[in-house]
Amino acid sequence: MGFGGPHAAFFATKDEYKRSLPGRIIGVSVDSNNNYALRMALQTREQHIRRDKATSNICTAQALLAIMAGFYAAYHGPKGLKLIAERTHGLTITLAQSLLKIGYNVINKAYFDTIQIDLGDLSNAIHKDCLDNNINLNYNEKIVGISLDETTTFEDVKTLIRIFSKVKAIAADNLTIIEATKSTIPPHLNRQSNYLTHPVFNSHHSEHEMLRYIKSLEAKDLSLCHSMIALGSCTMKLNATTEMIPVTWPEFGKLHPFAPADQVLGYYTIF
Repeated sequence: MGFGGPHAAFFATKDEYKRSLPGRIIGVSVDSNNNYALRMALQTREQHIRRDKATSNICTAQALLAIMAGFYAAYHGPKGLKLIAERTHGLTITLAQSLLKIGYNVINKAYFDTIQIDLGDLSNAIHKDCLDNNINLNYNEKIVGISLDETTTFEDVKTLIRIFSKVKAIAADNLTIIEATKSTIPPHLNRQSNYLTHPVFNSHHSEHEMLRYIKSLEAKDLSLCHSMIALGSCTMKLNATTEMIPVTWPEFGKLHPFAPADQVLGYYTIF
């Protein structure tokens, strides 16, 4: 889960290596009604390929993350994702401009959600105060990286600004928090094409709509609720419901892959 990164795994390769890819390859075909359809084009499962060449097990752990990422995109849709991105970028601009105002050097002038700050000799002091406030940053000698995302609040940004100000002995009453104005992303990098145009990403934007859509997909599946499971369908379905509950626990889902070792001792014990 989160300790490996809160995302599905995607990769690209040359055509000549396609038979070494893990998992299954979906290709475009034409059905009996001459409509375009997506179908299984290549499988590297043990049932369908020489066992010594099978690579299907590599991707098993990524399936759930891919499903969650897909539903996240479907629920928010292109408009929702854009709003999330704009809010995150706005908070990052607010943080960067406020730190510049109190005398810090923001190294990268163009950014979306991550900035790098030259701390000089203040790194240890910043590190200590951040830990006291339950904040982890990415430290690299005298440079610190700060990444924001959709879970970041304006209060989080203000806390960071207060910490960085305190180290420079700037009183809280004298703090200036600069609201985000113009984007720092160069215009030539702005996307012009449409994205997530399929109806599935533009139809299910309420809790009930998403619930019914997920239920409709479930109804198409064959599980232990209906019968014994055919060979090749057993990977996830034989997990008991209680075994899947920890997916919702913050100790698994909210753990950052770069978290300090002393904060993940329980995870290390399990795995």
